Amino acid sequence: MSYFLFLILFVILPALAILTMLRFRLTKLEAVLIGVHSLIALIYTTPWDNYLVANRIWWYDPDLVTGIVFGWVPIEEYTFFIVQPVLTGAWLVLLMRRMKAGQSEVRNPKAVRIGSVLAVGAVWVGSVAMLASGWAPGTYLGLELAWALPPIMLQLGFGADLLWARRKLVGLALVTATVYLSAADALAITAGTWEINPEKTVNLLLGGVLPLEEFMFFLLTNTLVVFGITLGLAPESLTRIPQRIRTGLLRDKPRPNSSL
Repeated sequence: MSYFLFLILFVILPALAILTMLRFRLTKLEAVLIGVHSLIALIYTTPWDNYLVANRIWWYDPDLVTGIVFGWVPIEEYTFFIVQPVLTGAWLVLLMRRMKAGQSEVRNPKAVRIGSVLAVGAVWVGSVAMLASGWAPGTYLGLELAWALPPIMLQLGFGADLLWARRKLVGLALVTATVYLSAADALAITAGTWEINPEKTVNLLLGGVLPLEEFMFFLLTNTLVVFGITLGLAPESLTRIPQRIRTGLLRDKPRPNSSL
């Protein structure tokens, strides 16, 4: 299976299907947030992923890509950076409108924010220590955690309490998107579209096929998208951002049926 066929079947067409269910009616803020997350994903992931391919942590079959390569990575991979946030973001918006879920009260929100950042920070320190130790099987996992956890900590520091108050919505969006993309990834690995270096992983295969690190990749990237868009759409977030930005965002009123 070619990489572009994988993108069409498992990312682009599902994203279009979700947008069709939304009737392509996104508020200005929803569309901007999804677009911004796609842009950030492209910018932030590009150097990291090029490092992975350059160091043979994963590689692709050159016969299953177009051959257009920027740096070490084929154009299909850059396309994935852009379309994954669209898929996950549109799915999150659809769930928001269909669930009509309320939000629970959070006691001591400041403690929730501080505690979550400290907990995730401890995992980040552990990942850096694992990389520093030179333990080869921990390479891919350590690089994932060291790369993805700092922006997640920023999100938690800004609004862990807001995310916890919407935990049913956040949890459902995160679990479903991660399981789906992990299953699609397992199919691509089975088809030989790309391969993961077994010497750079802990060699724990989920379902006998999917390396733990690949599941973690989708869990981490979907977390960044789901957390970011949820916080961006939460009305309470407006009180935590500078007045100038707040004024611009208030020009686009939220949809009346928003679950937030």
